[in-house]
Amino acid sequence: MTWGPVLGVLAPFLLGLFLVVYCAERLVKGTLGTALGFGVSTFLVSVIFIGFDPENLAVGAVAAADGLPGIALGSIIGAAMVAIGLAFGLTAVLCPMRFEPVPRQVLAVAVLAVVALWLLSADGRLSRADGTLLFLGYVVAVWYLRHLGRRGLDVQPTGEAAEELEEAQALPRWKALRLFLLSLVGLVLGSELLVFASERVIVWLSLSETVFGMTVLAFVVSIEELARELPAAMRGRPEISFGNVVGSILAFFLFNGGIIALVRPVAVEATVLQFYLPVCLATVAVIVAFMLTSTVPRWAGVILLALYGLFVVGAH
Repeated sequence: MTWGPVLGVLAPFLLGLFLVVYCAERLVKGTLGTALGFGVSTFLVSVIFIGFDPENLAVGAVAAADGLPGIALGSIIGAAMVAIGLAFGLTAVLCPMRFEPVPRQVLAVAVLAVVALWLLSADGRLSRADGTLLFLGYVVAVWYLRHLGRRGLDVQPTGEAAEELEEAQALPRWKALRLFLLSLVGLVLGSELLVFASERVIVWLSLSETVFGMTVLAFVVSIEELARELPAAMRGRPEISFGNVVGSILAFFLFNGGIIALVRPVAVEATVLQFYLPVCLATVAVIVAFMLTSTVPRWAGVILLALYGLFVVGAH
């Protein structure tokens, strides 16, 4: 076996991945610093931050613009499963979690986000009108969480969010804006390179766009979800782990899905409607069922990991 063709495929993929991850981290800091510097409320920033995943959004939007709908839609659904199935499931296996009672309205918002994407794509296409509805759904969901907060559901920045907010507050607003713009440029360039390389990887591995986007690309771009959820639970702060789950669901299915469809209408394959989205909804339903009991034991984590395994290997 000669290594030249292999390196020719993997080198641009890894370089694009590095740029995406590196710039995404700085984009978050720049976004927070800019928002705080120009007077956007820390409450709203913290709610949005919980599930903000700029690398996933950038890769999906670039894939949509380049006419690769399988990668575009696959990346957001697959990344959501990394957060709610793999990361949350493994966290529960290693560190069973107990919670204060979670308002049912919050759980309903998470379920409705998945259902909304499923219903709007049921005709085999996510149009720009569908994208607008998803984006507006995200805005309404954030507003509703804020409304619940005023009624006693305390949504405050904690854990990683609090650390990022403290760092962002120390940035002068124009420096934060410059960091935001430079990171955004780097993120787009890295995403273009990653999507270009992904096409070559797909041919090399003989995979479909959808399978590659749902599994390989979604995993490598979103594996940091585990780094967000597991340490928080191990420090006795499982609410941060669950906050990441809810935030990820809203961000991936409503915000990212809406933006991707607005960039370019996306064709939705039958396997997405008949297999991937049902498994994703089942995973959310399992989490909701256990959150209603205020406990997520180890065996619940095993169920979530099994659902993620089914998601990865169950469709071709």
